[in-house]
Amino acid sequence: MKEIKSISIEPNVRELLSFATSEKNVEKEFELYMHSPVRELYGYDLEDEIVGCIGIEFLSPNRCEIKHIAVSQTHRGVSIGSKMISFIWEKYSLSFMFAETDKDAVNFYKNYGFKITSLGEKYPGVERFQCILKSC
Repeated sequence: MKEIKSISIEPNVRELLSFATSEKNVEKEFELYMHSPVRELYGYDLEDEIVGCIGIEFLSPNRCEIKHIAVSQTHRGVSIGSKMISFIWEKYSLSFMFAETDKDAVNFYKNYGFKITSLGEKYPGVERFQCILKSC
């Protein structure tokens, strides 16, 4: 895993972020990661290519929100997402992590150990879920 800090967004990082946010928001989100003191963006390297990314926002020194997490379509299903969460959890000695997601990704978080709570239909026709992971 490596922290992503650059002036311009690499094409594969752009694609990964587009999986986790709308295409029109990719540039804005990338700029927030590059300039915000409470946000960090990391890439998962495999054979010198970034195949996954995770972006977090700190709520306090040991608490964060996962703002974006994505793995390239050809590398899904081999625990890269879980490895990225574990990396962040351990690197920052976290005691609390949360994310908001849709029905497509809720099982990923559930399988990792997050507690899932439905937020209901937050947007028309779209149920959202809050996912919380706490240390014991």
